[in-house]
Amino acid sequence: ILRFIICICASFISIGNWSLISFIYIKEAQIQIGKSQYLLLAKSVTSLGSDLINTEVNCALDFEKTRTAYTVKIFGFSWENCGKPDDPAVLKTLTLSPDPITVPGDLKASASGNTTVELTAPLAVNVTLEKEVAGFWVKVPCVEEIGSCHYADGCDLLNQLIPPGQDCPEPLHTYGIPCHCPFKAGMYTLPESDFYLPDIDLPYWLTNGHYRVQGVLGAMGKELGCLKITFAVHSNN
Repeated sequence: ILRFIICICASFISIGNWSLISFIYIKEAQIQIGKSQYLLLAKSVTSLGSDLINTEVNCALDFEKTRTAYTVKIFGFSWENCGKPDDPAVLKTLTLSPDPITVPGDLKASASGNTTVELTAPLAVNVTLEKEVAGFWVKVPCVEEIGSCHYADGCDLLNQLIPPGQDCPEPLHTYGIPCHCPFKAGMYTLPESDFYLPDIDLPYWLTNGHYRVQGVLGAMGKELGCLKITFAVHSNN
């Protein structure tokens, strides 16, 4: 199986009154080129100069280290607040299992969060959804309000899912967690609870795979909170 290693480094080096831009492309058939072999290959390109060679080698090595660490991070469930330190709405804890999430299937989840201000309509929500493809994150476009979409009012979405006047679904109802705006300032806690994920008719590109989703909550042009979640999904279909 042919394996390709590509290092494309654009280096701008000032020598006197001119700048040099170089690109090195390496293709390997059967074995992976190590650092020393790469250095020998790079040195053969004498016209680039020793300074440029070192820059190219370091770029290649940094790229490989970054890609290795990057690949490790995309697997498994993780989450983080991605907003400003003074954002009023933050998530404190979040757990999801199993990993990967199975659809259809059972899901265990727990969460806690806090808001120092009341969250009222309209609440703008900006969602960025990415899928891991060959070690790189690819942005999923917004198609029929699924994917990387902007929602002018998250409160209106909640009203569409759960009509006003109707009790919040379990286990939200049991623990007194609201499912409609406004959300009063304070702490909200969902103990570990069981959910069932039904068989949902989703596009094929939103089934099996590793995903990263970022949601930014805002109102009146001000950011209220930001959450980023990485997770894996496995479909039984």
